[in-house]
Amino acid sequence: MKKCSMYTFAVAMLAGMILTGCSSSEEIPGGTPDNGPKLKIETRSADAAEAAYATPDDDLVRINAIPSLFDEADEVHISVAFTWHLKWAEWAAKQWACVAPVKVGGPALNEPGGDFIPGMYLKKGYVITSRGCPNRCWFCAVPKREGGQLRELPVTDGWIVSDDNLLACSPRHIDEVFSMLARQPHRPIFTGGLEAALMTSQMAAQLYQLHPQRLFFAYDTPNDLEPLQEAGKMLTDAGFSKSNHALRCYILIGYKGDTMEKAHKRMGEAWRAGFMPFAMLYRDNSGQFDPAWKWFQGQWANPRITYCNCKRDFGD
Repeated sequence: MKKCSMYTFAVAMLAGMILTGCSSSEEIPGGTPDNGPKLKIETRSADAAEAAYATPDDDLVRINAIPSLFDEADEVHISVAFTWHLKWAEWAAKQWACVAPVKVGGPALNEPGGDFIPGMYLKKGYVITSRGCPNRCWFCAVPKREGGQLRELPVTDGWIVSDDNLLACSPRHIDEVFSMLARQPHRPIFTGGLEAALMTSQMAAQLYQLHPQRLFFAYDTPNDLEPLQEAGKMLTDAGFSKSNHALRCYILIGYKGDTMEKAHKRMGEAWRAGFMPFAMLYRDNSGQFDPAWKWFQGQWANPRITYCNCKRDFGD
């Protein structure tokens, strides 16, 4: 049998149109058709500048491309990360229909994620050990997509953890994830966002023992500030410091009623709590946003610029 090495991108930093598949030397689960090895190709849309982080980089990846005379596949999958790319996906589906049957899916369609299989849809190193979140934040699509339920998945190897809310999982599951991370060849990165309100001193100590490259928390509403401050203290007591820039914090900006003065204040509050802020620009379902907020985000999403701004505006 031939196995197809599939790739997916479940993180919101998806970019361009991506075609992924496998070479004929790899195995395909379930056997092969009579006419030879089966090849599955995936396409998806997003902003090309962000593609490099989690997008596969094998020879069968295409970014912002239409089918060539040489593209062959048994299926074409279009995974849409954002609602404002749905029209693009419809157009792309028509272009790729001449190559093979096309399926359109992904987070933008509010479809629940399935079991995570390493090497499918995410570049090597990424891992998802649970899906869903018990919280129902007004700005978040996860409750709609996953039905407000938290599902623990089998823990597979990887070091870039992209769960929706890992700390909401059972202690047994979290311990299993930490044990898995301890044997990885690279220091872990927690991109999925850790819920500060669920942090404990014991968990902070366990995280420090993993020597993570980066841990992302979130400060999206005023109610998030006090838990963030408490988590920052526990993590600092465990050994983390600003000097290694490991502690990061997503900060939602640009939503209705927000102002740049308020957003700037939140950057400072996160910094003083021990975290380097990272601005996340809010968009509605159509993808619209105020261009002025895009400029603001640029000042608070690049780590080097953000660090300089924090030192200048908020001190040590």
